[in-house]
Amino acid sequence: MSTPKQIGLGLSMRYLGYHAAAWRHPSADPDAASKFSHYKYIAQTAEAARLDMVFLADGIGLRTPDTPPGALQRSHQTFELEPLTLLSALSSVTTHIGLVATASTTYNEPYHVARKWASLDHLSGGRAGWNIVTSWSEIEARNFGREKHMEYNLRYERAAEFVEVVKGLWDSWEEDAGVFDKASGILLDTSKMHTLFHKGKHFQVEGPLTIKRTPQGRPVMVQAGAAQQGMAIAAQSADVVYSSHFDIEAGRSYYADLKARLPKYGREPDSLKIMPGVTLFIGRTRAEAKAQYDQLNELVAPELGLSYLYQQFGDLSGHDLDGPVPEPPDPRIKSMAAKLLALARRDNLTIRQLYATITPGFGGRCVIGTAKDIVDDMQEWIEGGAADGFNLCPPVLPLGLDQFVEFVLPELRARYVSHAICRANAAGKPGTGATG
Repeated sequence: MSTPKQIGLGLSMRYLGYHAAAWRHPSADPDAASKFSHYKYIAQTAEAARLDMVFLADGIGLRTPDTPPGALQRSHQTFELEPLTLLSALSSVTTHIGLVATASTTYNEPYHVARKWASLDHLSGGRAGWNIVTSWSEIEARNFGREKHMEYNLRYERAAEFVEVVKGLWDSWEEDAGVFDKASGILLDTSKMHTLFHKGKHFQVEGPLTIKRTPQGRPVMVQAGAAQQGMAIAAQSADVVYSSHFDIEAGRSYYADLKARLPKYGREPDSLKIMPGVTLFIGRTRAEAKAQYDQLNELVAPELGLSYLYQQFGDLSGHDLDGPVPEPPDPRIKSMAAKLLALARRDNLTIRQLYATITPGFGGRCVIGTAKDIVDDMQEWIEGGAADGFNLCPPVLPLGLDQFVEFVLPELRARYVSHAICRANAAGKPGTGATG
């Protein structure tokens, strides 16, 4: 008998869900994104379902543009909690599930990130993960003393060095450096301290980190995005990659490209898990699932829909909404702009139709159907060489999570065995794994 396939399942729990109109859904509490009780329920439900991790994406500035005017007042992508503070609180009410949060390499210093995530790893008993991003919005620059965002290639160059410094700081102490011998008065073995003394183009960091080696050795490292520079960082250092592709052929090509880069760094293909994001609209029947999708889409005003295209295409309010999608003059998120334009060209979408493909999942892939339809889709991606697992992005929270647990998990468990992502969990902690 062949060994059952192991997959990873993460849950993205930002805002009130991944649909632009999530806050208007009858089941949603519009103010939930500021309430600990909301996230506590989500994290504990995900843990009881034996998902591998919960994930909090983050931006350090208000990214929703009021373009066209009226968009901002209709958006729930506004109020949110600082991720590490929230995950630290969640670590005290969960036991096994991984806790992953974003920190920008552009608007932090390596010592900050190394120290904070090492602390979370200790507080959680070895469940911390860092999602590596470079940031992209001009508003973030203006929140951190800059008039303009750092040039594209330069910020990835900084990110690569940043990651190496953080890894070095996490290696400041050997696992048995703490002696704690009261009789001799020796607290630690300084021969097992490794001072970094890093001097590079972007950073000068002496070290060591003032936190003992963490339960995982180092927190899990996650990378998101399809930029070539980001893929290089992922191939060298990441344990997990969150990818975003609309079709399996593009996903398969990305998967093969990234896995092929690993031998350069002495890594095996299975050492990096690629987990595409997916937003699921789940129904007992296909008609019920489609009705949920349509219900939410009807709650999206054109002003809000156009704002979701602004970062990729600029202000399109002067164009015919039912006309063709123009070439983006200067996209802020280049990889996403290229994907969206290719989608519009392939399917001959109008501007209105294109924003209708983004608002249900913040630009990510959506699957609409029954539990069997959804697991069929997942199986195609897994067995087709396009995924090792999935980052679930429910359209409405907690409703989408509850539906996934009730309907999809039983079908998924019948076919697959989940893979525990966090190393401390993989080493033998009970309770991890969506099908464990």
